[in-house]
Amino acid sequence: MSNYRYTIILHPDQEEGGYTVTVPALPGCITQGETVDEAIAMAKDAIRLHIESLIAEGQPVPQEEEPPRAITIDVAA
Repeated sequence: MSNYRYTIILHPDQEEGGYTVTVPALPGCITQGETVDEAIAMAKDAIRLHIESLIAEGQPVPQEEEPPRAITIDVAA
């Protein structure tokens, strides 16, 4: 069993509450949770299942070399 590290992005759902989670290094790996903690736990499960599926299909497992950076900026317009 290998260990992998991936960046996840939590997108708040303004209409229904909770969070949608995406994994930039694993296109198509998307999940959701009602709380931040639940969203993170669901992301771990989704990533594990996604990796297991890739391995079963003989596909390479993407490695995240360096996590992307997110920076908030102010812009006057």
